[in-house]
Amino acid sequence: MRDNRAVNDAVHPSPESVPVTLSDTSGGAGGPRRHRTGSRLYPRVTSFRSRRGALTPNQQKSWDRTWPLIGREVADEPLDADAWFGRPAPLVIEIGCGTGTATAEMAQAEPHLNLIGIEVYQPGLAQLVQRIERDEIGNIRLLRGDAVDVLENMIAPGSLTGVRVFFPDPWPKARHHKRRLLQPATVALIADRLRPGGVLHVATDHADYAEHIAAVGAAEPLLVGLNETTGGVSAQHRESAPIGFERPVTKFESKAHRAGSAINEFIWGKIE
Repeated sequence: MRDNRAVNDAVHPSPESVPVTLSDTSGGAGGPRRHRTGSRLYPRVTSFRSRRGALTPNQQKSWDRTWPLIGREVADEPLDADAWFGRPAPLVIEIGCGTGTATAEMAQAEPHLNLIGIEVYQPGLAQLVQRIERDEIGNIRLLRGDAVDVLENMIAPGSLTGVRVFFPDPWPKARHHKRRLLQPATVALIADRLRPGGVLHVATDHADYAEHIAAVGAAEPLLVGLNETTGGVSAQHRESAPIGFERPVTKFESKAHRAGSAINEFIWGKIE
């Protein structure tokens, strides 16, 4: 498990990591899932792996104190972000925040933004909860569950200032490509949820997935490139963009650099 990618365990798979396939009516212990949209945007396969993991005693104590204040399970009801944060502010979501190294640093660097991290792996979330509690970071909230459910059911069209997807699972085997998060329908959904001028920022260290992401982003009519990888000029947009283009280098990314893997950065803006 890396520092800031919740949805991935492809680099170091563990016996506990297993693909999950859900039917439209599956809901586990909570009963049937109900989607206001009535259907999913892409086939019923998830882009993440379900993993087990126990919290340490200190993590559990921090979780019990702080999660009820800053965390929620993903639901089908629309989210009132301003009420949850206790203030109106531009809203940014990070899909797959993992242990939250980048999440916490970016939130501290951008205190004027409301930031929601979405993650499925509880031990990763617990580490971020500890960091939020220790550093008294007030502009982070957390959702545990499927990011597509969040975008479909909880986020209103045109309401997001930014969406960040750092190092999503590349699902490298061809037969698993359908599990990749950044499919055309999902990118179209993200673009719909962005406000005009809002930013989609993606990073990957996987060359094949980078080609896929570049093609999907270029084909989305609501998005325009803001950095060189997407056909734009970052210097022309860096100062005026509503969220920062910089992001912290995590331990995972440092390993990728040492291994000689190129980091591909994609930054798009929604047309105004």
